[in-house]
Amino acid sequence: MSEVFEVLDPGDARLALGATGLLAAFNAAGVVSSADVHVATNLGRLGGEADEGVLLAVALTSRAVRAGSVCLDLAAVPDLLLDQPLPWPDPDAWAGAVAASPLVSLGVLHWEHGLLYLDRYHEQETQVLDDLEGRAASAPPHDASVVEAALGRVFGAGYDEQRAACRAAASRWTTVLTGGPGTGKTTAVAGLLVALHDEAQGRGERLRVALAAPTGKAAARLEEAVHGSAAGFAEADRARLQDLSAMTLHRLLRPMPGNSTRFRHHRGNRLPHDVVVVDESSMVSLTMMARLLEALRPDARLVLVGDPDQLSSVDAGAVLTDLVRGYEGRSDSPVAALRTTHRYGAEISALAEALRAGDADAALEVLAAGHEAVEWVTDADPSSQVRATALPAALAVRDAAVSGDMTRALSALERHRLLCAHRDGPYGVRHWNRRIEQWLAAETGDPLHERDYLGRPLLVTANDHALHVYNGDTGVVVAVPGGGRRVAIAGAGPVPLDFAPSRLGDVETMHALTIHKSQGSQADVVSVLLPDVESRLLTRELFYTAVTRAKERVRVIGPEPAVRAAIERRAQRASGLRVRLAGA
Repeated sequence: MSEVFEVLDPGDARLALGATGLLAAFNAAGVVSSADVHVATNLGRLGGEADEGVLLAVALTSRAVRAGSVCLDLAAVPDLLLDQPLPWPDPDAWAGAVAASPLVSLGVLHWEHGLLYLDRYHEQETQVLDDLEGRAASAPPHDASVVEAALGRVFGAGYDEQRAACRAAASRWTTVLTGGPGTGKTTAVAGLLVALHDEAQGRGERLRVALAAPTGKAAARLEEAVHGSAAGFAEADRARLQDLSAMTLHRLLRPMPGNSTRFRHHRGNRLPHDVVVVDESSMVSLTMMARLLEALRPDARLVLVGDPDQLSSVDAGAVLTDLVRGYEGRSDSPVAALRTTHRYGAEISALAEALRAGDADAALEVLAAGHEAVEWVTDADPSSQVRATALPAALAVRDAAVSGDMTRALSALERHRLLCAHRDGPYGVRHWNRRIEQWLAAETGDPLHERDYLGRPLLVTANDHALHVYNGDTGVVVAVPGGGRRVAIAGAGPVPLDFAPSRLGDVETMHALTIHKSQGSQADVVSVLLPDVESRLLTRELFYTAVTRAKERVRVIGPEPAVRAAIERRAQRASGLRVRLAGA
């Protein structure tokens, strides 16, 4: 659940005027906001529910959804807020009152397995479960000999995991392909597509494939990775994949004008594709997964690719993790896991594995060993260490930008990432963006007064379908002949996109980047700035996601207590999908 807020001003908009009883007490303590109180009081009024405990449960459910959960685990709430001396209802009486509430009998709320849902999220979770079970009830037409022959052509020695994953995926309508960064997930996807093309050709059919990801940056990386994997294939196999392009899930489903959660493709207007591959599936929310599943033809293969140990969607749900955990132990599990890492060396791999396993002692041992690929900075003020890497990287971007070399500027942008958990405060992105700009100005003599200064690294924060620029894309302000300036964007194609700076409204400076925003990207060197040990954002998933962005070297900045806190604290997202899958 999200952090409590501190009320410093009686006029704070998060305080609900007129709130009484338990709602007033929990609102004044900063546990629930005015929005949560209004949801509870309005539902109570409409459904004839006046019980204070039930209304508090509704407000806490609203809060949980804002924090990324699908529902509220009623029994666990007080444990998450032990530092708040509040009048919690008796657990058994509280659960009984919720179960007997008219809001439950009316279907406004749903109470299952000790979890309380708002109707919308229960409906979506149920739909996802039903669609997955429906897809698992039959198998696609499948010629194992054709698939095996294709896999023998595209995979050499050392690709046993990829072969096994492709065999399994070819025989199912739905596959969940998991693995950490660099485990060859996209290589497996490329091989699978070649095999499925062979099968379709044998039936006299043409295979229609869609590649998608939650963000534009992740889509671009997926397209690049598939083509890169296919570069080692025979010419005929490579030709089958050369025209594939990737897009965002929103673009694939085609949003309805004025509605961010409804799309032109749905159960009454299915997607035409025979195979849909979704990369970075850990970032897909419950709502988006529900929309995707309802838009798929029942006879279309779905391949969900991702790392369940990474951070989940910023919206409600942790669907990929729920699928992996929920299918554990089931004989019909569609999960295929890749485990051998090829992206980075043994040191970063050892650290990532310790984080994944939750072994703080093993992680600290790797950090303290002094490996060249893994550096640990424990100084109270790490400015000098950050400057030593961030400034040369920023200067390289600027030098390329001043010379007007868009490709070189974008390549230099991938050399280093400073990753932060927060946006604000001494551990936040805004603070470190300012610091790096100050160092850059002192080094170059350019005061950087202009908003679009040469070498300014940019992160796109909203989709612009007209420009083919998407949330998560990165760019640099570069010089052009005649004294003008353009923003070069690393799009999905081999040639950078470029626009006048005035055409890009939703961008922010990217000398430093939040760890959430870094998902789907990678850099040669990554510096991870851990926040204060008390930060509720400090979790194992956050730490793991940051470390695994690195290709060559990672620097962890933070004292031992922060490292231990990050590893021992799991992201808490309540969901019933895991329980319902396990019991199916």
